[in-house]
Amino acid sequence: MCTYGYCRISTKQQSIDRQIRNIKGSYDKAVIIQEVYTGTKQDRPEWNKLYKKAKAGDTIIFDSVSRMSRNADEGFCLYEELYNKGIELVFLKEPHINTSTYKKALESNISMTGTNVDFILEGVNKYLMSLAKEQIRLAFEQSEKEVQDLHQRTKEGIETARLNGKQIGQKQGAKLTTKKSIEAKKQIQKHSKDFNGALSDADCMKLIGLARNTFYKYKRELKAE
Repeated sequence: MCTYGYCRISTKQQSIDRQIRNIKGSYDKAVIIQEVYTGTKQDRPEWNKLYKKAKAGDTIIFDSVSRMSRNADEGFCLYEELYNKGIELVFLKEPHINTSTYKKALESNISMTGTNVDFILEGVNKYLMSLAKEQIRLAFEQSEKEVQDLHQRTKEGIETARLNGKQIGQKQGAKLTTKKSIEAKKQIQKHSKDFNGALSDADCMKLIGLARNTFYKYKRELKAE
């Protein structure tokens, strides 16, 4: 039996350390699986590997339900698939939908009595199970809603800025300065015969490893400076 901790961020600019720390804090022997991929899609490379590898008796831990999925329908179906495979699911921030909680709902079914009231007890059992399933579905729906709200706030923020006359994105013709461009320009100044070097444009491009368009763009900017 193996214990895995699945940690996911949507962009490389985000930090995954908090999720790892939270999982390791509760399950110090968990094997951490890390991924940079949007949670609105199930076709994630590292998740797919874990899904195929996990077997009955294994445990998968998530910092929150949003790390598993941010699509309500797919997330709920995935939860049931893993549950039926005998895999334990743990959500640190939503323990009420851990598979252990779901199992308790199954095991706490009211026993039939063999009398005329059994149809009532059967109805109660079905209600308890539907209630457990609804809690799980609601957790995934909330996760999906958070994404939709974020997209809506971003859209509204951009529209507000536009209406207030603010520049959205980079201005046309504006020069974008990055660490890479700064270093590349230093190398052009050092090696290009148009500046302090002795290399032709072709040799300079090969030495620095720049594409033709980028090289000449940087040269124009250097001359303008």
